[in-house]
Amino acid sequence: MGTATVLVVDDERKIRDVVRSYLEHEGYAVLVADSGERALEAIERAHPDLVVLDLMLPDLPGEEVARTVRQHSSVPIIMLTAKASEEDRVVGLGLGADDYLVKPFSPRELVARVAAVLRRSGNGATSTLSFDQGALLVDVETREVTVEGHPVQLTRSEFDLLLALASRPGRVFSRFELIGKVQGYDYEGYERTIDAHVKNLRRKLRDDPRHPRFVRTVTGVGYKLGVRPDA
Repeated sequence: MGTATVLVVDDERKIRDVVRSYLEHEGYAVLVADSGERALEAIERAHPDLVVLDLMLPDLPGEEVARTVRQHSSVPIIMLTAKASEEDRVVGLGLGADDYLVKPFSPRELVARVAAVLRRSGNGATSTLSFDQGALLVDVETREVTVEGHPVQLTRSEFDLLLALASRPGRVFSRFELIGKVQGYDYEGYERTIDAHVKNLRRKLRDDPRHPRFVRTVTGVGYKLGVRPDA
């Protein structure tokens, strides 16, 4: 199972956090950097599959970062900028960017562009997440789920919940985190709403609520995926 790694470079913590959350929700591994120098260090050290690069950085201009990267790497780059003119976009693309997004932007649109650029570059993550020797299969692209060879029909919210857990197997998610991933980051509903989704998800996965195999409760904290990913 392959997971694409995305480096998010932006000096605004709020933007880094939101973009990271949305990308991790879709199953990507995410690295972050808050400056051009740190971005160059991360690219050299970690060799990410794609870079989301803000052009307005506190030390090096994003254009200079892109120019330096292109001297030794063909890693796909999606540029983020407040500059909206056609000339600015042409300059950015001329520096080797694969795509260009103007701030303020929709995180969902950014995630879609990341997926599109990775598909074009051939570096996309494997679309099917497999656990416990194929006992649980989650297809990220088709949103299909199979348990022990049997297809499972999930609602959008149930699938988003399962995908959030499956994207970081073993990691404990709080109810607050999960309600954000399932209902949206501006959702103001009661966190315990997630318990109803978990109950329905367990039933459809044929998970024993007293001794769950897939969706496990961590008392006082939240939930985690209880099965190991297949290599």
